[in-house]
Amino acid sequence: MSGVKCLLSCERMKMSFGLTFRTAKGRWMANLSRQSSGGSIGLFVPPSPPLDPEKVKELQRFITLSRRLLVMTGAGVSTESGIPDYRSEKVGLYARTNRKPIQHGDFVRSAPVRQRYWARNFVGWPWFSSHQPNPAHWALSNWERLGKLYWLVTQNVDALHTKAGSRRLTELHGCMHRVLCLDCGEQTPRTALQERFEVLNPTWSAEAHGLAPDGDVFLTDEQVQSFQVPCCSRCGGPLKPDVVFFGGTVNPDKVDFVHKRVKEADSLLVVGSSLQVYSGYRFILTAWEKKLPIAILNIGPTRSDDLACLKLDSPCGELLPLIDPH
Repeated sequence: MSGVKCLLSCERMKMSFGLTFRTAKGRWMANLSRQSSGGSIGLFVPPSPPLDPEKVKELQRFITLSRRLLVMTGAGVSTESGIPDYRSEKVGLYARTNRKPIQHGDFVRSAPVRQRYWARNFVGWPWFSSHQPNPAHWALSNWERLGKLYWLVTQNVDALHTKAGSRRLTELHGCMHRVLCLDCGEQTPRTALQERFEVLNPTWSAEAHGLAPDGDVFLTDEQVQSFQVPCCSRCGGPLKPDVVFFGGTVNPDKVDFVHKRVKEADSLLVVGSSLQVYSGYRFILTAWEKKLPIAILNIGPTRSDDLACLKLDSPCGELLPLIDPH
């Protein structure tokens, strides 16, 4: 959207954010003033020990021996692009606030919940959609191009793997860049919905405090009361991001597809995921049952550390470019 300017302000120490969204001569603008010279890149990456050269060699050997490598990524691969995650120690959403992510059942049942969600998402969208791949995304895309990566499964909804050029890809939890009608199933681009929001809310303004992992921001109930939400242009039904909210379920056909890819692989690498959510963890169990070697690159403990032959605690974008995929 050419009329939208999004300038991100992040105060590194306090982890607090101020975001004002308003109209100016008919053009929507999101204004934030930078208070940290470091910007948002690295703001949401938890602290980690220095790279261990021996561990790097072990990962290199793991990748070299792999012929049909399946990679599963989580939110930790995108924190270096400036997108917060939920669970990271000290810097994740749960550590910074008492906010909880939206629940699928609440969204489906309640029009006020949908109104609040879409108002928050409307404000956060210019920021969320502007993020770009970091060296970890580009490394995995290169591995695919060179024939090293057999399949990529991501739990993320930010489209950064697609932006980096990955094609052998399953977006396990969907993608925020698509919108789905709950009644007729029509899919539309999220950018088109942003334009419809602008038309319906020409004078609406809000100031937000805090950014959430999945593209929305924090607003008060009073701020969202006057926000107008469009319905499906095809059937008039309610609209939802084409993602799996907490409490929702992944499409069974997609689950079966990923299980098949895991069974076809000869090794599995987890990148940036604590694997606390069962929708991703179950594929690690499948790999374990198939006796595939499992390596995990994630800052902090994961649910599957005891199943892995190799565990590394390093930033994904720092380590993956060091690995030679040949």
